[in-house]
Amino acid sequence: MNDQSNVKLRLNNSELWGGIIGLGLGLFVIRSGLKLKLGTINDPGSGYVLFYTGILMCLFAASIIVASLTEGGPTFGSRWKDTRWTKPLLVIVCLTAFAFALDMFGFLLSAIPLMLLLLRLIDPVRWQLAIPIGVLAPLGMWWVLKRMLLIQLPSGIFQIG
Repeated sequence: MNDQSNVKLRLNNSELWGGIIGLGLGLFVIRSGLKLKLGTINDPGSGYVLFYTGILMCLFAASIIVASLTEGGPTFGSRWKDTRWTKPLLVIVCLTAFAFALDMFGFLLSAIPLMLLLLRLIDPVRWQLAIPIGVLAPLGMWWVLKRMLLIQLPSGIFQIG
């Protein structure tokens, strides 16, 4: 007999638990879609897309569960082995600072320093490339959101943007 037929059910299989959590989340989304009323295909209600998204989530989660039961999967400990926490924590700190600065300084004066920090600290990019990207990407996003989509963005105490 080959190794594939000897796969045992292990409770520390991280893919199995990920699939179970995904299945639960999909069922919650289906239930929420049903609460919002489905409607018909010609006249969809507010829960129409939510309901069918939940069905897709459940199907994907079920495929993960089946694969984890038939093929096995990595343990929780092996997923976290040799994990370096400095960069994810740094991103969380930067995004938290951005959230606090957004109302006070506005979108542009908050997003440009955020982009520069992320470009230089997380995966270091040369200054000659970081500065144009760090300035032009938020300006481009501001233009699309504010001018094309007519979305109000915070302008901050300096009324920039």
